[in-house]
Order: sequence, then structure tokens, then C-alpha cells
Amino acid sequence: MGDTVRIFILLISLSLLGCQATPPANNTPDKSAISASVGLRQAWQGLTRDVIFPVEWQQDSHNFIYRKTVEGGYQFFTGSVSSADAALAFDHDNIATGLSAALGVTVSAMGLPLEHVRIDNDEQRILFNYGYEPWQCSLTTASCQQQDFGRYRPRGFGVVRDLRVNLDDMEKWAGNKEYVAKVEQYNLVIHNAAGEEIFRTSDGSVSQQYDIESVRWSPQNDALVVVRFVPGEARYVTRVEAAPDDQLFPKVVNQLYPKPGDRVDQDQPVLISLVNKTQHDVASEYIGNAYTLNHIYWHKSGNAFSFYFIERGHQAERIITVDKLTAKARVVIEEKADTFIYSWRDFYHDVGNQGEELIWLSERDGWAHLYRYDGRTGKVINQITSGEWPVREVLHVDEQNKQIYFAASGMNKGEDPYFVHYYRINFDGADLTALTPEPANHEVTFSADMAYFVDVYSRVDLPNIAELRRTSDGQLIRVLGKGNIDVLTAVGFKPPTPFVAKGRDGKSDIWGLIVKPTNFDPAKRYPVIENIYAGPHDSFVPKSFWPFGYHSGGDKVIGMQALANLGFIVVQIDGMGTANRSKAFHDVAWQNLGDSGFPDRIKWHQAAAAQFDWYDIADGVGIYGASAGGQSTLGALVFHPDFYTVGVAYAGCYDNRMDKISWNEQWMGYPVGEHYVASSAMEHAGNLQGELLIINGEQDSNVDPASTMQVVDKLVKAGKDFDLLVIPGGGHSVGRSTGPIDYVQRRQFSFFIEKLQRAKVPSWNRATH
Repeated sequence: MGDTVRIFILLISLSLLGCQATPPANNTPDKSAISASVGLRQAWQGLTRDVIFPVEWQQDSHNFIYRKTVEGGYQFFTGSVSSADAALAFDHDNIATGLSAALGVTVSAMGLPLEHVRIDNDEQRILFNYGYEPWQCSLTTASCQQQDFGRYRPRGFGVVRDLRVNLDDMEKWAGNKEYVAKVEQYNLVIHNAAGEEIFRTSDGSVSQQYDIESVRWSPQNDALVVVRFVPGEARYVTRVEAAPDDQLFPKVVNQLYPKPGDRVDQDQPVLISLVNKTQHDVASEYIGNAYTLNHIYWHKSGNAFSFYFIERGHQAERIITVDKLTAKARVVIEEKADTFIYSWRDFYHDVGNQGEELIWLSERDGWAHLYRYDGRTGKVINQITSGEWPVREVLHVDEQNKQIYFAASGMNKGEDPYFVHYYRINFDGADLTALTPEPANHEVTFSADMAYFVDVYSRVDLPNIAELRRTSDGQLIRVLGKGNIDVLTAVGFKPPTPFVAKGRDGKSDIWGLIVKPTNFDPAKRYPVIENIYAGPHDSFVPKSFWPFGYHSGGDKVIGMQALANLGFIVVQIDGMGTANRSKAFHDVAWQNLGDSGFPDRIKWHQAAAAQFDWYDIADGVGIYGASAGGQSTLGALVFHPDFYTVGVAYAGCYDNRMDKISWNEQWMGYPVGEHYVASSAMEHAGNLQGELLIINGEQDSNVDPASTMQVVDKLVKAGKDFDLLVIPGGGHSVGRSTGPIDYVQRRQFSFFIEKLQRAKVPSWNRATH
């Protein structure tokens, strides 16, 4: 069957399905239009060809695996530097059968939800991530299970150990197997290979315990460092699962969930010498008011060890080195900030693990850049990168050639400042080399030996192009694939429109996207809805090709098109306070998450309305978002009620005191103060003037569901009208299967039709309307 015939048949069948969701003549969407919008992703997901996603290089080889769209979905293929031939990576039906059995749900062979796939060295199984968890499947039998990495003690958001998990029988052997350490009655005990006790601490107790997982033996096995910790506050969030699938009666779930201001574990490094049979608390003078202490490692010489320290409040970080013989500590690198240090994006590399030359990322000059330090003196040797653009990621430090491979954005003038490009630079800052010159958003993966890389690049108007290149000179070896969207375009797809306007300062460019209905008529006026996520940990407006954008928020973005098809303009904007621009741009969020970039967003909307007659914000703007976006949605309605008038808020952390410690203290700081109250949409919920639908998953393990109910309590006490939808068993993504997710999306769409278009929505409880 030729492509022309295929397109003709698809056009007829998808038109019958109403996939373009064209409203009827009276402009009120009916059931068929709403159903088609809810099912848009399913209708469109098999309509692209040869869209290749970032490859996974296989261990210690020049072979790789990649996902590519084909008719009916996508499949995984193997490729190689040495051959242009590609083949299916495994039996997809076999993997789908095994994974379906393991998960208890049907998994399609043409839509395997696998990420970071690699074939194990024995070529008998594949290893991959599913839902952020490591899994494995047999290549010969239909058998899949989670990978077992042994026992470990979880930490609540990285700062409070879960003491319900007992590790007293865990052993940590020295490299030469001559000694073994374990914990007995909260103390660290060391035996020799014959089982004879040679050392025991005596200061361990229930109130200060030794952490067996933290033990690091010196290269000579004559000393070790271990953490003794004072346990933090074991706060638990208790949730009731009212309607579990496997039984009639409710279940109770308890989750270790430290919140801002809670007491965290206080770690004290202890140096134990087997030569002198002594122990020393080290670096105590440099680790007061600790948030976390980690990355403990011995120098290659074995004469010292170093570790990384973050002070509570995220305004000070240190690299501290301790001498093995004297137990004396010194601060090698200290970073301080008046606002926050973005700890989630820290980068630190000890060249050769010698403690003599260090690479460190800092925003001290107003942009994220790399610096080279002398580890012996603590002095900066030179700034490696510089300019009004940020380093986004360091991929590799080539110690032999003294070069660094990194990703950055904003270096190319006249280009979208969020486009990621890849570069190589010398330790001394010389010979900056661009590896990805095309004006697009790039994602590069290197072979283990850095000899080759695959560059997958795209834009919202350019489907993925995948190229295999040689690293040394950037020479193109072959094009692996160019995305084809002819069929998708034939059924109505059009790329979104980037739009730029000045922000609150009158200088900063604020970037966003405008999504129009597939049957867009420029002579009409359309109400506007904003899809918001304003979390400071990243930027969120898609820059890569977008319909099903693996790695680019495709599932959420296709929802924008589906909603637009019901007669709306749907937009997404990155206002001030989000990441990947200057430090000053980012700092707007500090102790001020309630800001959510709204002064910039409002100006952006106003600029769009001034330029486009069809952009109708005269009666207010709609808004929706999830998690931090849910918080911003409620914040829009209570802090800016004259502009935002209708909102759908999902799974919101409406008060930063109620949410997880890690995300909120990073931006709101420590101690908890009145600035938390000022940013709280919950505390100001009584100011609601517009229309609000709150949607929450009963079993949300990311954001405490009580945050939603506290908003409900405030609204009820203030006598406000609103709508509430709670999904039994639903998690942070709200639904627990396709059915509830489709139901929730339909409720969101209907809410905007009713409240923003002021149209009567069809009744879904009746067979007809």
C-alpha cells in the first residue's frame, strides 16, 4: 500500500473518529469533539516515521540501542559505528508479554515503556528503567522483574534515614578482605579475617548511631572513614487508600516524609586508624548547621579523603579534605550566595582523584560556569568557561587531554537562548569547540571511550534528526534517521508558534509557545488558556519536536493541542524565576515561589493580545497546572484575580511548608519564616474570585494530599464555591491507569468549555444529550 493511499485512508478514518475535534456550527463542542480531544494522543501516536530518540551506547563498545517510530508506534533497534545496518534489538512481543505479566497491566509491543535500555554483557537479558525503577527482562523467556541491588536504608528526600530498616547484619569488607566492619548496638565494630575483634567504638547509642553504608576504606586498608549521625525527625505522612483494587476494606500507608523546617540527620565523619587503633571526629568546625554531607572518597594516594558539604538553607557549600595521619581538616572550596546555590546542578570533579586539581561549577559571576582550582592551596587557577550563557551539564572530563565536554545554551546570538548545544574546551579555557552547530535543540550521547557521539536534534517545527559523528573532528559518519511527519501533517498537525515578549524589567526576553486549534480561523477570537509549570529547577517550554516528545514533555504537550482543538488558544511560558538563564533571572524565585513569574506572564499575554486579533483575553485568561503548576494555578486565581479567572489545579503543593523538604528548602530557604506564609496560595485561598476545579490523587506520594484538603478547608470556611475531584488510589500523576487519566482530562476540558467559553457541556451520564 502506497503512502498516498495510507494517508487517504487515515484521513477518512480519523475524520470519522473526530480526531481534529472540530466544534459544531454553534461553536459548542459536543461529545464526539470532546472524546476526540481526549483520545488525540492515541489517534496521533502512530502517525510519525523514523523519529529517533537519544541512543543508549552499550557498555564498552561502539554499539548502541535507540527507539524509533514506525507504523503503529515505535520499536527499539541496534546500531553500530562499523555498520550501517540496523536490526530490531530484541523480540518486542516477548518483552511485552513478560512485562505485562509482571505489572499486571497490558503492555503493547509497539509501545514498550522502556528507558535507558541496554543489553547485558551475557546477552541473555535487557536492562532498563521503568517508572524511574531499574528492571530487567529475559531475552529468551517472557520473564521480567525489578533488578535487585541488595538491601539499603532509604532516606526521606535524602536527609532523614529510615530507621525502620535494620542494617545490623550488613558488612563492609576492606579491599584486601583482611578486615570487615559492621554495626553492633549502634557502634562500629571491626574484625580481621579470622573473626577477631580489633576495634570497637564506644560512643554509639540510639541517639547517635554509626552508618554502615557510609564506610569508606582507605586504599591501603589501614584506615576508614564512617559517618556517625544524630537521627533527624521521623515525620510520617499517613494516607488511607479508600478503594484498593485487591480488597474491600481500606488500607493505611505510612511514608517517611520530612518537611521544611524539620530536624534532619546530623552527620559527623569519623576517621578510624587501624595502625594506632584510634578514632577522631573530623571537620566539626566546618559542618555546623548541616543539610547534607556526602560524596566521601579517598584520594588515590590514600593520604587523605574529601567530602562535599551543603549547609542548611542552600547558601553555603564546601569541599573539605581531611589528612589521614593528622586528622586535620581544611576547606578546599567554599561557595556562598546571598540567595540560593542551586545544589541540584552542582558539579565537582577531582582530576585523577589526587586532591591536587579540581573542577567546580559556580554562578559567582552571574552565570553557571566552570572553574579550575588548586586543591593544595584552595586558589582558583583559572575560570574555564565564561560569558553571558550558562553551562547546563558536564558530560565528561578528559583528564589525559585536559579537556571538558559540556552542554550549554544561549551562546549563539540570535537563537532561542534555551537551545542546548554541546562543546569541548581545554582546562585552561582555550580552544572552545562547538560540536553541534545546527540551530536546534540537541541531545548528545557519547560512546564510553568518547570516540563517537550520536546527536539527536530538533525544534518544535523540525522533527528529530539523528546523526552519528566522530568526536575528534565532528566528522559526520552517517545520518541514522530523519523524522517523517507527512501522515501526521495530513491529519491536521501544525507546529506551535514561538512567541517572545519583554518581561517585568522591560529588558529580559520571555519565551513561550502558542498552540492553535487544528482548524484555526484567524478571523475568529479565541479564549486563552495557559499551561503553567513555574518550578525553579528547570525551564519547561518545549524546544524539541513536540507531539509525543520523549524527553520533552510530550504527554503534557499533546494535551495542549487536544485542549486547543476544542476552541481555545493554549500557551506555555517560561517567566522569571525558572532556570537556564542568568543567576539574576533565576533569583526571582528565592523565598518567593508565590511569584511564579506572573508579572512576566501577564506582560507576555498582553503583548500577544496586542499583536494578534484572535488572541482574546478581554474576559480573563484560563490556567491549569500540576504539582508546582497546581500551586501556581491557585496562586494565579488568588494573587491575580483580575487577570486569571478560571483554573484547574492538579496535585498542588499549595503551601511550601506542607511539601517535601528537599525541593522547598532549596528555593524558600531555612529557617521557615513569614515568607513561606506570604507565598502560600492556601493561606490566601479565601481571596478566590474566579472559577476553580481542584483535582488530586488520593495516594500522592510526592505532594502530601493534605495540602489539597487544607485548601478545601479554607475555601469552605470562606464560603467560596469550587469543584473538587479526588481520584481514589490516584498518585501524583492523578490517574492510576489510562481510564482515570482520560476521565480526568475530560473533566478538565469540560470545565474550561463551561466556565471560559460559557457553553453548556454535554451530560456524560446519559446515552445522548
